[in-house]
Amino acid sequence: MAGVDGTKEWARYWQHAELPDLDLLRARYVRHTFPRHSHEGYVFGTITRGVEDVGLPGGTVHAGPGMVVMINPEVPHTARAGVPEGWVYATLYPSAQVINDIAADVTSLRGTVGFAETSAADPGAARLITEIHRAAEEGNALAADSLLRVMVARLLNRHGSTLPTLAPHAAGAGDAARARAVLEERMTGPPTLETLAAELGTSPFALLRAFRKRYGMPPHTWLTDARVRRARRMLDAGVTPADAAAAVGFTDQPHLNRHFTRIVGVPPGAYQRERARTYKTGPDRSP
Repeated sequence: MAGVDGTKEWARYWQHAELPDLDLLRARYVRHTFPRHSHEGYVFGTITRGVEDVGLPGGTVHAGPGMVVMINPEVPHTARAGVPEGWVYATLYPSAQVINDIAADVTSLRGTVGFAETSAADPGAARLITEIHRAAEEGNALAADSLLRVMVARLLNRHGSTLPTLAPHAAGAGDAARARAVLEERMTGPPTLETLAAELGTSPFALLRAFRKRYGMPPHTWLTDARVRRARRMLDAGVTPADAAAAVGFTDQPHLNRHFTRIVGVPPGAYQRERARTYKTGPDRSP
């Protein structure tokens, strides 16, 4: 398990070879803080010790043992310790396709599904999350997959809903979308806010407001998150961290290391080693 801060903090972010649409993170964090970021898929986390403060658009969730945190795709959020001793948790990151397939199979929900509540006191679902981790760590993909479906069905039936379609004609929404496209295309050499606004025929402050309203974070924060996402895909494909750093526009590998560790929770080298490793040994016995 990769150390984040000596003996006090530890984390393992990995994927079972037979469950390619599910990422797993088990960790203890004390001083580590996650900056504002979002995920392409869903997040289901449960605390086994301590308290995690999760900053969401609707406010801060103080998550303790027995609670389940549910975050929909592309929802910006932060995380930090809610008590001095930090928090220990198990988190699942299933793809959007997995969740929507389960919803179509076991619920009447159609379209893009999500969760109206961001947290719930649900010891049963919390226990299932830890059991999914245990099964995956023991190499039992059948059990992990089965328990994942039971857990997701439970949460969908209790808290699921169809996500509303974002209004495409809201003020500035078009400029925000075009700005995002420019940043994705010119990731290694992005324009300044003033230049970007001039290219789109708007003002810097108007663009900043529109972008924050549409994506929940300013353009520079979104760009850092997008760079880390692209770097993750490159690391999954076997690209070295140094080459990935250059390809996504970070100045050098230390800059990738810093931002990647803050957002993902583990350094890029540890992430790549875990992702490349096919399960061959017994269960991880880290604390």
